[in-house]
Amino acid sequence: MSASFTAVLFDLDGTLADTALDLGWALNALLAEHDRPPQPHAAIRPIASHGARGLIRLGFGIDRDHPEFEPLRQRFLDLYDEHFAVDTVLFDGVNPLIEALAEQGLAWGIVTNKPMRFTDRLVPELGFTVPPAVVVSGDTVGVPKPDPAPMRHAAAQVGCATEQCWYVGDAERDIQAGQVTGMKTVLARYGYIAADEQPDLWQADFSIAAPLDLLALLPKLGL
Repeated sequence: MSASFTAVLFDLDGTLADTALDLGWALNALLAEHDRPPQPHAAIRPIASHGARGLIRLGFGIDRDHPEFEPLRQRFLDLYDEHFAVDTVLFDGVNPLIEALAEQGLAWGIVTNKPMRFTDRLVPELGFTVPPAVVVSGDTVGVPKPDPAPMRHAAAQVGCATEQCWYVGDAERDIQAGQVTGMKTVLARYGYIAADEQPDLWQADFSIAAPLDLLALLPKLGL
């Protein structure tokens, strides 16, 4: 194993797990409570990585500076709490990928903006064949990505410097957080990327079209 890289960290929603159906269920349940029409899955999926803020913006056309935003966000989270692990599944190839990483002696972990109230219960339900060495949620250290603190915390928990980690994610904030901490960044193009976003401008070190594509990058680790 290369001495330079010892861990691969991943975002959760849109990178390891397809959570859009359950997030969409919560949004549409909230919309129904307010006599608003449901949003189609095709509209919800590209926004799913942006969490409650993005989904409320999609459904209600307001952002967090609006006085109704916070009550809607809290109600959305309560609804999602009822339905967070119903239709969520790992993307194809995730388990073979993490098994291959483990065979190479690489630790793997999760750094997500999802709150602990969901992550702590969802991760054990997802069926990872190799458990993560660390799970850092959006509120684990008090600030979410793109703040570098969650990334640094995850690396410390794994026992390596941030420069010894790769980070895989599908959102601009993922790439930003990886870059500012000196991690090599990998864009998960199969994830939740909206049509109006410009991922080529995020300047990730690498990109993959499916989880198992990461294996082709292992030689760049010296493996």
